[in-house]
Amino acid sequence: MSPALDFDALPPVDVVLLSHNHYDHLDAGTVRRIASRFPETLWLCPLGLRELLHSYGVRTVVERDWWQTVDTATFNATCVPAQHFSARWIRDRNETLWCGWVIQADGVRVLFAGDTGLHPTFEEIGERLGPFDLVMLPIGAYEPRWFMRPVHMNPEDAVAAYQAVVNGTGAAPPCFAMHWGTFRLTDEPLEEPPARFAQRWREAGLPASANWTLAHGETRRL
Repeated sequence: MSPALDFDALPPVDVVLLSHNHYDHLDAGTVRRIASRFPETLWLCPLGLRELLHSYGVRTVVERDWWQTVDTATFNATCVPAQHFSARWIRDRNETLWCGWVIQADGVRVLFAGDTGLHPTFEEIGERLGPFDLVMLPIGAYEPRWFMRPVHMNPEDAVAAYQAVVNGTGAAPPCFAMHWGTFRLTDEPLEEPPARFAQRWREAGLPASANWTLAHGETRRL
């Protein structure tokens, strides 16, 4: 599948957020290409990835542990817990951290949950850092459940995570459903996650207008 936007058509990239070091989330060639074209870009990552990113040509790297914040003149970002794992080689499992991010800029607050299974800290993230104007949650790469449940949410888990994040706020911010349809990683059909997510979303009584499951290449303005 071709990218929705040609690399040469990208506008200047101010910040890159990384969740962990798996190859489908941190591709060496892509990192080198961004670092070469946009050398002033700020890269935010969980603990342990600075040296790897420097080796790919990245100049400015800020590492953070869970609940630590990066403050700049134009935005702030908080590293938040996720339930996943890390590994890039044979013997480096869990030697670096994994995470999600909460971004605040221009009065807008966005949760990017990262690559994660359903975990009990979603409610705490909402309490400590919400309310959110946009919630970005993974919905794909979940079968078989006996194997994938700890590290990848399925659509039903994603709705539960959303409900935990907005618990008690009385709001229903848009939910951007992500992490599906790009790589064939697991056993479910590539097109199944958004259909299952929409069904569970309806069953939960959530507003259809807040289900932002975009087609590849589609854009929305927040």
